[in-house]
Amino acid sequence: MFNLYKELIIDHGTNPRNKFLMNNYTNHSKGYNHLCGDKFDIYLLINNQFIKDISFDGSGCVISLASASMMTLILKDKSIDESKKIFDYFKNIITKDYMIDSNFGDLNVFTEVKKFPMRVKCATLAWHTFIDAVGK
Repeated sequence: MFNLYKELIIDHGTNPRNKFLMNNYTNHSKGYNHLCGDKFDIYLLINNQFIKDISFDGSGCVISLASASMMTLILKDKSIDESKKIFDYFKNIITKDYMIDSNFGDLNVFTEVKKFPMRVKCATLAWHTFIDAVGK
């Protein structure tokens, strides 16, 4: 199973989805990992408390790019409240022993990141930048 997860992360990291500068965004935030140099801009189009569109731009390692890519796919068309709950779940599965929920599908590939503490910031950069964009 780990090989499948590894392949999914490599696929998203080398062919990220929704990586573009959105022109008609309503919310935006910049994130930077000072330890490794990864940096992202997150762009959101929010309407009636729902994420109608989401994209990112920037550069980073395979893990941070994969995380940003998968985040955009998972959060599109979700409410702000639901998106914050997904963020909390993601943060928990990569930082501690946490019950895996199959309802979160591909997002669970990142559970292995907790075995590599230096990579946690890579995986969470886009997510923290997203939270900044929507406001805490």
